[in-house]
Amino acid sequence: MRPLVPPWSLTLLGYWQLTRNGEPVDVGARQQRVITSLALLGVRPRHFIATMLWPDGSEMRAAGNLRAGLFRISHELPSLLCATEPLRLHDDVAVDVHRLRGLIGTILDSRDTVIPISTMEQLRTADLLPGWYEDWVVCEQELLIHERVDALEVVAKRYLAHGDTGHALIAARAAAAVEPLRESVQLLLVRAYLAADDRASAVRTHQDFSATLQRELGVSPSPHFAALLRRELPSAATLSSNTAESRRAAPRALGAR
Repeated sequence: MRPLVPPWSLTLLGYWQLTRNGEPVDVGARQQRVITSLALLGVRPRHFIATMLWPDGSEMRAAGNLRAGLFRISHELPSLLCATEPLRLHDDVAVDVHRLRGLIGTILDSRDTVIPISTMEQLRTADLLPGWYEDWVVCEQELLIHERVDALEVVAKRYLAHGDTGHALIAARAAAAVEPLRESVQLLLVRAYLAADDRASAVRTHQDFSATLQRELGVSPSPHFAALLRRELPSAATLSSNTAESRRAAPRALGAR
């Protein structure tokens, strides 16, 4: 029978921390990387983990580094890993990323419209291991970003469909904060502003997104984006050009003083 409260709990969102029965445990950098790889990637052969974590040396050296890390873990952090082949975390280890992905799965599979604001905020702020830049971590960071934004987009669309523009805007803004270059998110944000009769914010969002895309990637939004404004807001082109002209005129006015 599993314990009601898992003795081991691993935090990877926002920062790295391992606790045992609620108490933080000091863990060396090598052991942290081994534990994290299994938490994010699941069951893996020793050779896979060794060559992924230590790709620059020989396979023999990578295997030695892994053996040293596993030895420390098995002696200092008992029952955290199942160190037989293949490697995996013990089933009773609680990992916050697993809980978040369970929450995302529930949102995507459910037809429930009511999603607490606290859940939307959790999806917005759940950054995976900020400050970790190894390739395998970056891949997992990007994957989780896509999953979080997918869930927030679904939430925003459901609220829009039910006429709740306030909560739709909260979800759309959260999604845009997580992945500002995803066009579908910005398009959803514009739709939410239009539904809330906030035309100026809708046009400004389109302008800002266009400028950001051009600056960061050297591309423009798809024609579908501009078509939405033309269809929903016939005066958008005039308002957009006036706003852009005002922004250009401001530096000239300051310089004339």
